[in-house]
Amino acid sequence: MTGSWSVGRPGGSVAERHGPIGAIRHRTVLLHRVPHPTVVVGTGQRDLPGLAKRAAALDLDVVRRSSGGGAVLLRPAGVLWVDVLVPRTDPLWDDDIGRSSAWLGLAWVEALVSMGVAAETCQTDAAATLTAGSLGRKVCFAGRVAGEVVCADRKVVGISQRRDRNGARFQCAVLLGPDAGDRLVVPLVDLLGVEPRAEALAAIRALVGGATVAGVAVEADQLFDAFLNALP
Repeated sequence: MTGSWSVGRPGGSVAERHGPIGAIRHRTVLLHRVPHPTVVVGTGQRDLPGLAKRAAALDLDVVRRSSGGGAVLLRPAGVLWVDVLVPRTDPLWDDDIGRSSAWLGLAWVEALVSMGVAAETCQTDAAATLTAGSLGRKVCFAGRVAGEVVCADRKVVGISQRRDRNGARFQCAVLLGPDAGDRLVVPLVDLLGVEPRAEALAAIRALVGGATVAGVAVEADQLFDAFLNALP
């Protein structure tokens, strides 16, 4: 326990840890390690011909999560993956999905700032997504929704959520290291078969302000500890 939060470090495959979690009875934070490189697609991403074959050729697993948003490429290094569970009866619950992750984004901002990284939450209309065409609906870090976090106008924290009668499951991915985007974001254009390819790559690079989607230069464990300290 840390304050009012229970902290867990689940084991198993990436697929197993995207399965049902059952009743949410108390505030919980789950820190996940990535045992094998995996492409995780959102619950609404159904038409992805060729993804399984292309992923297998690169020794990547493919998993569908129960929360929305675009695809994320998880590798053992370069990304911090954290789930945050909040019961529906908790004061942090918000019926407005456009506001529901605002407090969580602010916690990530406070954690990053405490480590000397300038950060701020995305300010958009409720549930609105800023994209390069439809690219932001396909690739998580090419789109922005309210409550997610940017550093130097580059998205570094993506947040998706699954809401049901038990509560909310927020799934957070944080890009770590200066090459995280080249390793974890840009490859999704080819993996997902986004066409026209050249335009998709150019759009990602325009969104992030250069040829590289930069992550934050902090250690994963230190950032996780700072995040725990920043939680309400």
